[in-house]
Amino acid sequence: MPIPTTLTVVGSLNVDLTCRVHRLPSPGETIGGGTLTRQPGGKGGNQAAAAARLAGAARMVGAVGEDPDGRLLMEALERAGVDISAVEPVSPPTGTALIVIDSDGENQIAVAPGANALVSLDGADLSDGGPVLAQLEIAVETVLEAARRTSGFFALNAAPAQTLPAELLERCDLVIVNESEYELIPELRNAKRVAVTYGAGGASMYSQGLKTAHAPAAKTSVVNSVGAGDAFCAALVLALASGLDEESSLATACAVGAAAVGSELSQPEFERLDHYVDGRSVRRA
Repeated sequence: MPIPTTLTVVGSLNVDLTCRVHRLPSPGETIGGGTLTRQPGGKGGNQAAAAARLAGAARMVGAVGEDPDGRLLMEALERAGVDISAVEPVSPPTGTALIVIDSDGENQIAVAPGANALVSLDGADLSDGGPVLAQLEIAVETVLEAARRTSGFFALNAAPAQTLPAELLERCDLVIVNESEYELIPELRNAKRVAVTYGAGGASMYSQGLKTAHAPAAKTSVVNSVGAGDAFCAALVLALASGLDEESSLATACAVGAAAVGSELSQPEFERLDHYVDGRSVRRA
């Protein structure tokens, strides 16, 4: 399968502080006995790392603090094969995600954006015709400007859910959301192409609210679901940009997502994209 030109990811970079406990706490409740890890994350960083491992190259446009966490994120992206020349060090601290994960892989996440509030496109060239993927953990105005500057395929992972400017939605060649986000953003019913993930129910593609394709979920044991959606997003954009049809692209992305949930990492290792085409392999990353 031909892999497209380098995927450029415009978005967030966070350090993930993850506490694993036997169950998630209720409001006001303290749960003891957890184990703590510190690892690179952020929806943008996760998507860029996944794209680089799946396709051999990716570019990241983002911002980190001038602190040890910022260096941790930059080094992790470089190891994954991501071009970080458009990641800018800024004064605010690196973005941080506070994550609690239970024994079934379910999670609760709170994010302090920090440096992500200052993501700039000054060092980014989006006019080379290659695919671009953005999310909403950075300012929507920056995402809209990225869409305007992109000359090729533009995809938006509309998470966290929020109202989308009409111009942004019109420019998107693809919007990717989960089931709850699809319900929270009613304007997606009129979008030209929307991929919706349903967890164990697989994923579907919609055009103007009408289902055009579906792929079942790949069965696997869930260890950590934090980076699975991000891996799905990267794989789906790469698959579509490679010329695969919608059903095959969804199946491929579901297989990559299944590989991701089998790893404790938010930025796991992957085989190349053609290893997962049509969902034929769910080998854990």
